Amino acid sequence: MTSVEQAPLEMPYTAATTSEEVMEGVDLTGTVTVVTGGYSGLALHTTTALSRADAHVIVPARRADSARAALDGITGVQVVQIDLADQNSIRAAAATIADSVDHVDLLFATAGIMATPLERTAQGWESQFAVNYLGHFALTMHLWPLLAAEDGARVVLYSSAGHHHSPIRWSDIDFTDGYDKWQAYGQSKTALILFGKGLAALGAADGIEAFSLHPGAILTPLQRHLPLKEQIDLGWVDEDGNGIDTTFKSVSQGAATGLWVATSPDLTGRGGVYCEDCDVAPLAQPGGSMGAGGVQHYAVDPEETAALWEESRRRTGLGPNFR
Repeated sequence: MTSVEQAPLEMPYTAATTSEEVMEGVDLTGTVTVVTGGYSGLALHTTTALSRADAHVIVPARRADSARAALDGITGVQVVQIDLADQNSIRAAAATIADSVDHVDLLFATAGIMATPLERTAQGWESQFAVNYLGHFALTMHLWPLLAAEDGARVVLYSSAGHHHSPIRWSDIDFTDGYDKWQAYGQSKTALILFGKGLAALGAADGIEAFSLHPGAILTPLQRHLPLKEQIDLGWVDEDGNGIDTTFKSVSQGAATGLWVATSPDLTGRGGVYCEDCDVAPLAQPGGSMGAGGVQHYAVDPEETAALWEESRRRTGLGPNFR
């Protein structure tokens, strides 16, 4: 990918843009959307915004009963049981979706975990890589026929500025020799950006576009695994757990970029780009930091994209050969 492809479009938005602004006038009648984990945090706000635009929203949820309770009163929503750490559960969820709809227009990979203690799946995969990335890789591959059923489907991948923490650790993806929770989180978010590039390349023939994004820093249940003291030391909250970092977005502001990516005609034909603040993000400067924004070069590298795709196929047994 070149710097031209990652060139901002100079959209009339800022970090303060809300989902209500982005969705003003958007009509999604007849649109089928899938929002993983769409009953909590940014994903819940996304589900609500899509419902208000008259989309049919399918919410794959690990805690299905909790999802139904959280979504009570929101029209046009269907809950499907899923565990993104369990490949059999993903397969079953995709089959349930395929039994209920004949196409999917928008797939939001919003569910995720952050900075968790070391956990492993049944296959021995590190949990953040497995849930944030491999789970969504598998779900997307299972839903591919539904995405390809109508031209113009989009896959919206929730990455993070946290991808600055780590490239793909090819020598030890699963942290068999020492564990760093932030590095593991960063690796999983880098994987989602690379996945967007791979999807965009392979999806063109089927009219499928994919994009990755950083929603911004927002206080949501995503921080549930972080001790209060750590959040205080990071300057995010006070001793009572109240947010004090003025750079953090509201939930509506945080959901805006994903909704813009899903619905904006300005992104048509630009599949594979990484976005932030409702615009295409620039490439990060050499030595750039997470706070400075932009996307790291290793997260948009074609060779890394191809290598990760083949590693994902090897692990899940899904997907066409990238090369």
